[in-house]
Amino acid sequence: MKFSSPEAEPSRTTTSGGEPYLSLSEIWRSSCQASPSWGTTLVIKLGASLGARWIMDIQGEKDYLVGNDPFILVLNHSQKLEAIALPSILMHLRSGNLIHFLADWNYCLVPGVWFFYRFGQVITVARKPAKPRFLNVFKPLFVGRDSGFARASRVLEAGRSIGLFPEGTINRDPERLLPGQNGAAMLSLRHQVPILPLGVRFPGHDPSRPLTEFIPCVIKIGEPIRPPHSEGKPRLTEIRRHHRRIMEAIAVLSGKIWQPRRGRSA
Repeated sequence: MKFSSPEAEPSRTTTSGGEPYLSLSEIWRSSCQASPSWGTTLVIKLGASLGARWIMDIQGEKDYLVGNDPFILVLNHSQKLEAIALPSILMHLRSGNLIHFLADWNYCLVPGVWFFYRFGQVITVARKPAKPRFLNVFKPLFVGRDSGFARASRVLEAGRSIGLFPEGTINRDPERLLPGQNGAAMLSLRHQVPILPLGVRFPGHDPSRPLTEFIPCVIKIGEPIRPPHSEGKPRLTEIRRHHRRIMEAIAVLSGKIWQPRRGRSA
């Protein structure tokens, strides 16, 4: 079964002045008044600077980002840069108010990335092993005793927002989404928190070629998806139905096709 989005309107790839969405001067002049620490302010500014020439426009429900916590932000994942630059730019738009993204612990082994994880208050997930495997000896330094799901639950219960890449890995396919994992749907139902879908588009990219790093993109933020009322622990059928709604929304916003039975690897 396939779910494809209707043809969307042509994406505007630059601001009215022909420049990317954010300028470096705008990023570094901002106060980030909601940031909890100087370290968080610094990583937001550094991460946003990395993506300043990469993100050409942000469209859609930008206003929902501010003043509607908690929510669960979900988006497609095509480039490594997205994991640092996009959260930073979104938190810049929130004046430094954090979105706690879930991310694989093994990236902490990359020089410099731990700093972004630490001050961005990323929720590390222990699902993937390190490569080479002997580096797994460092896992206890970066992963807490509780699961990433349990820590994400506590963040939502505290009234703060989280972010997830439901595909679970980088997907270089320019036309199709991976089936995705249902963690966002489960958390949304369990805590009765809305989903805020986001699509990353690459206008002008040749769809016959895999996506690579540093391709300019347009961000489209959709309308929030309210979870149906669920009594107690959500049933598997409820989770799957809600997951379907989430992935269909991301497909529309990203201009891709969602195939629920497609294999996990891109």
